[in-house]
Amino acid sequence: MVMLGAICAGALAAFAADTNTTKTTEKLKPYTLTTCVVSGEKLGEMGKPVVTNYNGQEIKFCCKDCVKDFDKKPQKFLDKITAAEKAGKK
Repeated sequence: MVMLGAICAGALAAFAADTNTTKTTEKLKPYTLTTCVVSGEKLGEMGKPVVTNYNGQEIKFCCKDCVKDFDKKPQKFLDKITAAEKAGKK
């Protein structure tokens, strides 16, 4: 019984650690900006960027706190990405 609990706990930990990647074979629309869409900080200045998938769009953030802010109003930030790409800003 203890062994089964350890196996389940390990599987759950592995799943939780893999939240920033997609397991599907779908082709993500790449994130082309060099800054965090939420904070405006240059990606990589605060460590390795946090990468997520939102409805097939790759999104890169400077930190986990920005992911939380994005999740509150995702369309606001998706519109910001689209506008920046149209304007040719990186």
